[in-house]
Amino acid sequence: MAIEANGKTYETDEEGYLSNLNDWEPEVATAMAAAEDCELTQEHWDIINFLREYYEEYQIAPAVRVLTKAVGKRLGKEKGNSKYLYELFPYGPGKQACKYAGLPKPTGCV
Repeated sequence: MAIEANGKTYETDEEGYLSNLNDWEPEVATAMAAAEDCELTQEHWDIINFLREYYEEYQIAPAVRVLTKAVGKRLGKEKGNSKYLYELFPYGPGKQACKYAGLPKPTGCV
């Protein structure tokens, strides 16, 4: 499978995650979101950028529970809760947000 962004084709796995994490750029996230009828807002980008920083530091995509706690610490309680994250990423904050961020599927996500 593949996704088109910026006139380039990016290889993805069968679930739509980038095959090469180094291929990621913001336009890839925008194209992935558009394919799922989602328009990325600043709130989405806050979580996407947070995930990319987290992955860079720990070399792992956080599971939802860890993500929720870490977002709460960094961005505040109003954003560090499941309700807020599921409103932004209805297909699952771990799964969908990590996909848009160009990260691998978090462990524990079905």
